[in-house]
Amino acid sequence: MSVLDEVYREILLNHYQNPRNFGVLPEASRRAGGMNPSCGDQVEVMVRLEGDTIAEIRFQGQGCAISTASASLMTEAVKGKKVAEALELSRKFQAMVVEGAPPDPSLGDLLALQGVAKLPARVKCATLAWHALEEALR
Repeated sequence: MSVLDEVYREILLNHYQNPRNFGVLPEASRRAGGMNPSCGDQVEVMVRLEGDTIAEIRFQGQGCAISTASASLMTEAVKGKKVAEALELSRKFQAMVVEGAPPDPSLGDLLALQGVAKLPARVKCATLAWHALEEALR
């Protein structure tokens, strides 16, 4: 295992064991959820917008390590961003994970999930929270 693979593994494990922005957001202005019937992962994403900026974001639900880590990393990546920027980040992330597109350096720690592209059964786990985010922002 390369040093980079080890770093990515540590990032994913840390976000799974200590998810960021996990819990209810009572003052959410938008919310959406999703479920992966093939494995039982479920997530609800709650967003509080100030104008067109994501001022606060949280998620709740239960899922596998990839699903939880992806949701946690997503909340950190989009918090404070404009809606259009968050949707563009979602597009880049899904291109990497779903289509196997070359990783975009602007994805930062989300690059830890690039290996999911080689695991078709796990793609839905990694993209579940992102689909909910897109639904909440549209």
